[in-house]
Amino acid sequence: MSRTARVERTTNETKVVVEVDLDGTGTSSIATGVGFYDHMLTALSKHSGIDLRVQADGDLHIDAHHTVEDVAIALGQAFAEALGDKKGITRYGDATIPMDEVLVQAAVDLSGRPYFVHAEPETMTPMIGPDYPTSLTKHVLESFAFNARISLHVRVLYAGRDAHHIVEGQFKALARALRTAVALDPRVTDVPSTKGAL
Repeated sequence: MSRTARVERTTNETKVVVEVDLDGTGTSSIATGVGFYDHMLTALSKHSGIDLRVQADGDLHIDAHHTVEDVAIALGQAFAEALGDKKGITRYGDATIPMDEVLVQAAVDLSGRPYFVHAEPETMTPMIGPDYPTSLTKHVLESFAFNARISLHVRVLYAGRDAHHIVEGQFKALARALRTAVALDPRVTDVPSTKGAL
């Protein structure tokens, strides 16, 4: 069973192609035009073990918002498609990740019911690098969760002092939680739900 997907998303603001392989080795090729976002998606791939290719061309002359958002939407859609009927998956995953002075917890349920809960410091510096507003992280995670149709909770437990670490910790915690949740459990041959469907 191949758990791969390719999603293309084209609007008046962006053109995005995302490819995922849930059973990969964490290899990635990321080009969004937003350097810090590329760094985060590379980390997401590496630590989840999900192969990821992202090519995005967006209206960066305006700002990064549309590009970052549309990549997150396409990534969520590709993730949902790659999961297929979800037979045999572990379904739940959680991880608590230290990133130097920061501690982040992420928990996921591949439930088919989108939900998102998020807690991060409200006093972070407004920008990381020249083109990534820190306010986008919540929007990225929410857009991914709703389009992937998963329940996702992400909490920064210790605020830390470095916005780069605070955001990177969230992506790495999500990655490790997804790594567990998408894994195939040899003891499970059907859908892991009493409903019989996810």
